[in-house]
Amino acid sequence: MTLTELLPTIRQLSAIEKRELIRILMEEEDISDEQVWKDQFEATTDAQWDSLAEIVRQEIAAGEITPLADIFPSES
Repeated sequence: MTLTELLPTIRQLSAIEKRELIRILMEEEDISDEQVWKDQFEATTDAQWDSLAEIVRQEIAAGEITPLADIFPSES
């Protein structure tokens, strides 16, 4: 069934039912976004992580970014 076919039925829903439908659809979108992110994260190779870590080290050394430990020092 297409969205066009569903529109007459959706129009008959109460405001509360429409809000609930929107909430459900947004949850589905969040789940699919999370799955895409999870799949990409899991597909990241060790070489890619190493490359990212090296980029961050270089940016820290160049003073381009500040390590969180310098902003929020531990209270040891």
